[in-house]
Amino acid sequence: MFHRPLKTAVILAVSLGLSACGGSKNSSVNVTGAAIDDTYITNNRESAPTNYKKSSIWDVFGPDTSEQTANVNRYLWNASLDVLSFLPVQSVDPYTGVILTGYGTPPGGGRSYRATVHIKDAALDARALNVSLQSKGGPVSPATARAVEDAILSRARQLRIADSKL
Repeated sequence: MFHRPLKTAVILAVSLGLSACGGSKNSSVNVTGAAIDDTYITNNRESAPTNYKKSSIWDVFGPDTSEQTANVNRYLWNASLDVLSFLPVQSVDPYTGVILTGYGTPPGGGRSYRATVHIKDAALDARALNVSLQSKGGPVSPATARAVEDAILSRARQLRIADSKL
């Protein structure tokens, strides 16, 4: 039947394959370096709409109806990138609506800034936009952050008007 080395190789391959399925608890690391465990992901899926849940083995082999849609206003997203184009983009996540930039100096300015933009909603509204600014020289005044938010909102409205004329 089987030769001893072949039988050992088959048993070893099967046991390695099965051990890969077993489990330690997965954890990932976020940007700040803090660990995030699986309970966050599990709780998110449980609170998701019913088309995300797989209740039987037949659902697994059926068509995938769990397309993710981003709840981010595209005009706010594009306006944020446009207004803050002088800053180097470090990270973007269109699914959560977060744009992180590095330090940069605005045209005609002498102070260096970095920004974090969070677009929280699909509405073209001031409540959907949160801009946080920092400078190397110290804190940034709330008036400056408000001016950047206003510039992004104005540009977003311009983009929407231009889009509706097409």
